[in-house]
Amino acid sequence: MEWLNYHHLLYFWMVAREGGLAPAGKALRLSIPTLSSQVHALEDRLGEKLFTRQGRRLVLTEFGRVAFRYADDIFSLGREMLETLKGQAAQTRITVGVLDVVPKLVVRRLLQPALELRPAPKVVCLEDSFDKLLSELALHAFDLIIADAPVPSGSAVKAYHHLLGETGISFFATEAIAKQTRGQFPRSLDGAAMLLPLETMELRRSLNHWFERQRVRPRVVGEFEDSALIKVFGSDGVGIFPGPTIIEREICEQYGVRVLGRTTEVMERFFAISVDRKLKNPAAVAIFENARARLFRP
Repeated sequence: MEWLNYHHLLYFWMVAREGGLAPAGKALRLSIPTLSSQVHALEDRLGEKLFTRQGRRLVLTEFGRVAFRYADDIFSLGREMLETLKGQAAQTRITVGVLDVVPKLVVRRLLQPALELRPAPKVVCLEDSFDKLLSELALHAFDLIIADAPVPSGSAVKAYHHLLGETGISFFATEAIAKQTRGQFPRSLDGAAMLLPLETMELRRSLNHWFERQRVRPRVVGEFEDSALIKVFGSDGVGIFPGPTIIEREICEQYGVRVLGRTTEVMERFFAISVDRKLKNPAAVAIFENARARLFRP
């Protein structure tokens, strides 16, 4: 059996967690050269670089990110063991991978039931592309992934998707822009300044088809990959923007906009993806059951 030097792992974990050799050395009361040599020893043992240098900063490599998540789990379990043996309630944990195009307000609503459990678990969220999230899910780095699409057909990763629900699309604008639009919705969108997702995104393709069916041609003034950035520009009055109907209230309150109209001919679907056919983590189960029973209730 191959053994791992957990002192080396601890030093690596502290450097990654504290953000550099100097703060980690201060916390551990070790010199920077000593700490650096221990991290290099772990890299030699694993056969991969854990950090890369960007200017004066040490940044985790992709391999280092995976190693850090395992180290974080290992030392979290160690703390839980001590708390349990000392008669204290151990804090559970759920690690969620979030597809980078999923609206952050939707993620917040989806994760709320996990935060309401007692005792409340520690929720860890990490955002990335679908391919990277799936590859790390295969390594059990996540309890589940939240995505706007099921597992791609032909994926090399064996995973299961669980439909959380679907929602129509609403169109939002500042009060000033709303007053300038003319005609009934959706005709009011014709020629209007519009902020939209990138052409390569599924939602954009669905919106384009819907615009064609409605015979409206908005004037696209901005394209974005990040849905949160669309809302920021929209709140500044740059243009009208789409968003999930299910979070209308949150969008209006947070960004100071109003709803121009809605459609259910364009739908966004959201999935929980796991390596297990049936969700096991109590927090993941709570997320799924709440989404199906309450959040996406017809």
